[in-house]
Amino acid sequence: MENNRNYFVAIALSVLILIAWQFLYVSPKMKAEQTAAQQAELLKPKATGENAATPALPGATNNAAVPGTGESRDQSLAKSARVTIDTPALSGSISLTGARFDDLKLKDYHETVDDKSPIITLLSPAETKDGYFTELGYVGNEATGAAPGPQTVWTLKSGTTLTQSTPVTLTYTNEKGVTFDRTISVDEHYMFQVNDKITNGSAEPVALSGYGRVTRFSKPATPSVYVLHEGFIGVLGDHGLQEVKYAKVENDAPVEPGKATTGWLGITDKYWATAIVPPQATPYEARYSHFTDGRERFQSDYKQDPVTVAAGQSVELKNLIFAGAKQVPLISSYETSYNIPQFDLLIDWGWFYFITKPMFKLMDFFFHFFGNFGVAILMTTIVVKALFFPLASKQYASMANMKKVQPKMEELKKKFGDDRMGLQQAMMQLYKDEKINPVAGCWPIVFQIPVFFALYKVIYVTIEMRHAPFFGWIQDLSAPDPTSVFNLFGLIPFEVPHMLMIGVWPLVMGVTMFLQMRMNPTPPDPTQAMLFTWMPVVFTFMLSSFPAGLVIYWAWNNTLSIIQQAFIMKRHGAKIELFDNLKGLFSKKPKPAE
Repeated sequence: MENNRNYFVAIALSVLILIAWQFLYVSPKMKAEQTAAQQAELLKPKATGENAATPALPGATNNAAVPGTGESRDQSLAKSARVTIDTPALSGSISLTGARFDDLKLKDYHETVDDKSPIITLLSPAETKDGYFTELGYVGNEATGAAPGPQTVWTLKSGTTLTQSTPVTLTYTNEKGVTFDRTISVDEHYMFQVNDKITNGSAEPVALSGYGRVTRFSKPATPSVYVLHEGFIGVLGDHGLQEVKYAKVENDAPVEPGKATTGWLGITDKYWATAIVPPQATPYEARYSHFTDGRERFQSDYKQDPVTVAAGQSVELKNLIFAGAKQVPLISSYETSYNIPQFDLLIDWGWFYFITKPMFKLMDFFFHFFGNFGVAILMTTIVVKALFFPLASKQYASMANMKKVQPKMEELKKKFGDDRMGLQQAMMQLYKDEKINPVAGCWPIVFQIPVFFALYKVIYVTIEMRHAPFFGWIQDLSAPDPTSVFNLFGLIPFEVPHMLMIGVWPLVMGVTMFLQMRMNPTPPDPTQAMLFTWMPVVFTFMLSSFPAGLVIYWAWNNTLSIIQQAFIMKRHGAKIELFDNLKGLFSKKPKPAE
């Protein structure tokens, strides 16, 4: 039927998008989860003996070796003297060898939804299989003497435990009489401030280049889907946002964006990140690298232009180190309070950030009001539907008017027969006379596609959705519905294959989509009729592997659309086809007489 053509074209386009999404995003993610163990095995150190020295930073020399002994975490931590870290959000320690941040756990986050499961380990010593650390140091020359580097043993000058209220100070004096006093403080969350005071006790001026690096010895066991960036990240002055995948530096040379003065850089995961904010007054060079000299590792680093310290004088430099969970309000507050350029981009908001960020803020507002992110999704959907109501009203009004002129359209088809050109011109004139816009029905669907992607992005990338419960069996809105109709939702002790995990909420979504489509007459064209019938089934299977929060949104959105469409069509005097379609579907048509 002519009044359904645009509707089905829009649906077909949506299906194509979702199919591409399934194969390009979701399927690789599921496959990666199934092979995580094999990938973890491949990421083990390639050699357990002595490794080559870590390649130098830009212009640096004599960087100490990074062994890959495969030691346990506890064994590695016991090898060096340490300063304990204990804050409301963090526990761990700083190694006095290299003043290295290589022991950090996040108290507020567990590995699973079970609060008794281990808390998240973010940073670990280099000697462990999953070594991951950040370090600040200096590059000098013969005149400066030995500059603090990976093997420098610092002395604890003041303080005993690093807390949000008690900073610690480390000190090191080299053979030339140059003293480095490092004061480390931390807030109640995840931001460390490192203030270095360099005092030149020699008789000659010295020039030193500060450096910082974030180094990890393995990639995430489960690679992210294409919709999310994981890997190197930074905002480097005029170069802007830098997002470099691990594969980029694995297959090509190191990425060197060029010099910058302001900005930050580091390594990001889906929910966690480690980033360094260099001193913002001195130019620096940044680099993202991959090394395979006996042990695979990835490094995001920078090296500053030399800073000269006159004899008998001192200079002070300040670095910031973020290591923790990417909480949206917290990241935004750091951007403002520390004046860090575009630090909010540490969270991957995607192309539709102008929709995604406001949608998260709206959802977060409802969460703080109701205390449940699932309810927040439902309330956000109501707001979105209200915003789109004028467009939806035009869509359904257009559909109602198209139904009214259906008899006239049938007359025109009989009149013009095979004269398609004449029929098209007559129909356009009919639309003009009746003041009908035949494409009005497509626009609401077109406009809602970016909203759908933005909502998916919010649910998938924001840590606030991680392990966020709804009601009943949904204990993690960022994960798929864990039930399946094929084992009667857990009543039968049968482990269902992943592709058959069709849970309760995907079924609810499929039913609501089926009812929504039955609000309109069944198309006479066999192809359109088949699409009309099988679309809800296809979507049910496709969305079964999507986050439960997104499926709940879609089911609720369909329900509101049915109510909205019925109201508008009734107001325009158009017949609601739902009940007739359901009766026709379940009633048997009599066979024609022979």
